[in-house]
Amino acid sequence: MDNSSHNPQIHRTLVPEYRRVSVTAKLFDYHFATRVEPLVFNMTSHLSKGYAGGYWAFYTLSNGGFYMAPASEETFHVIATNFYQGDMSADALGITACLYAYSHLAFGNMPALAMTCSEQYHLLREFAFDHAEVEAIMQAID
Repeated sequence: MDNSSHNPQIHRTLVPEYRRVSVTAKLFDYHFATRVEPLVFNMTSHLSKGYAGGYWAFYTLSNGGFYMAPASEETFHVIATNFYQGDMSADALGITACLYAYSHLAFGNMPALAMTCSEQYHLLREFAFDHAEVEAIMQAID
């Protein structure tokens, strides 16, 4: 269990490779592979031109949340559509991209997925408030 998150109340756990499909299926049903994951990748590409793909780590949160982030030590330059510009760790970029994707999908025409993504947005945002890069994350999503 990875308790290295910055929130003492909400901690994250790295999802082992063999549990990734079952964890995401439980949360998002088949929509993870068809809608959630591709949109997170797309959002990441739009947020950071320096992002060039790669392996992603999946995390569950002790409050029921989920996010994914590039498994990289790289720092990414982020330019958001709200005029935010700054540098973020891969973890903060993943959180930001997931928040963008969840927000977008929460307003979609698939009621069950929209509800799940709305819930996931709020759970992940709660976790982000105690992240070391909370200021950058909140400025990027505001």
